[in-house]
Amino acid sequence: MSSGGTADGVYDFCVLGGGIVGVATAHRLLTKFPGASLVLLDKESSLGAHQTGHNSGVIHSGIYYPPDSLKARLCRAGAQWTKEFAAANDIPFQECGKLLVATDSAEHARMLDLYERSITNGVDVEAIDAAELVRREPRIAGVGALFVPATGIIDYAKVTAALADQVTGMGGRIMLGTPIESISETDSAVTVSGPTGSTTARTLVVCAGLQADRMARMAGIRTDFRIVPFRGEYYRLPADRAEIVSTLIYPVPDPALPFLGVHLSPTIDGELTVGPNAVLGLAREGYPKGSVDLRDAVDVLSFPGFHRVARDHVRTGARELRNSLFKRGYLAECRKYCPELTAADLLPHRAGIRAQAVLRDGTLVHDFLIERTPRSIHVLNAPSPAATSAMPIAEYLVEQL
Repeated sequence: MSSGGTADGVYDFCVLGGGIVGVATAHRLLTKFPGASLVLLDKESSLGAHQTGHNSGVIHSGIYYPPDSLKARLCRAGAQWTKEFAAANDIPFQECGKLLVATDSAEHARMLDLYERSITNGVDVEAIDAAELVRREPRIAGVGALFVPATGIIDYAKVTAALADQVTGMGGRIMLGTPIESISETDSAVTVSGPTGSTTARTLVVCAGLQADRMARMAGIRTDFRIVPFRGEYYRLPADRAEIVSTLIYPVPDPALPFLGVHLSPTIDGELTVGPNAVLGLAREGYPKGSVDLRDAVDVLSFPGFHRVARDHVRTGARELRNSLFKRGYLAECRKYCPELTAADLLPHRAGIRAQAVLRDGTLVHDFLIERTPRSIHVLNAPSPAATSAMPIAEYLVEQL
């Protein structure tokens, strides 16, 4: 490998994507290959502009995921790494714990199944009854709950910024405002090009999030899936209501539904957010309500896999859309476990957009999805808990190289 510089105009590594997974990957490459030349490119004017900067800031424990999945393995390692990195770099975080609250007998049965899975996954978890739930969280109603003490909260944008400082400190170069329009691979190198110029590297790593499918098509791989954007709309509670809970409050997930459901999330800066729901987005990077990007809309609506997803989840989709349009429907989801909330408590908060890979047959890809060519590796699907798992994902990518 070349030592730091690029006398021949070719970098050892090029990373596309300035979210937390891309920056963590750049960090891991320079740690494993000290002295290598590396450039990270992102089309935005700042790092972490999309999923990294629009999530709920939860340090996940890995309780939900199938034991043999990449998610389960990498999330456990990622939670520990995130806390250690934060402590070493003076980044505030709090290990507040999480309660998964069952509100009826059907949810309680699923809760017990989840308890068994969490034990298999090696997650520290405690099953509590209704009386103990009220003792711990007097404002929360339920017939039982699982308590996961290791779950925490953090600001992932600050983690990303600290990683980026270390990347540049190790000799890496970060170039913002560099959109990519083509990827060309030869036996010896990969060249990425756009309106600001071209960059050539011996190895390319693509962590493009909401644009992952488009980058994959540029590289000539995986045309059988599409990124479908789902808007996660949040509310926040008034400042004088931000302490009604001391832990994260989640519903027990329904395995028949694609997302976790609306939850109460204390944030590291002292707010209490409510959400997210999950409604189809017609703009991959349009955060204001009603955003439409014609190219993004056509990409989704013309894809056969989306029509199969819509058909399979028509009732869920209709409910989520109704709750998006009418606050009282959204409120009803919250009042299942926090009955004192009122419509006046739900104040506007910024939305997030989840990049969800969907296969042509309508399968929602729930695990991390990674593919490669001889000189590139692509992260095609990295949904939650990708932020928690960023460094283990990076280590996994580097192992594949």
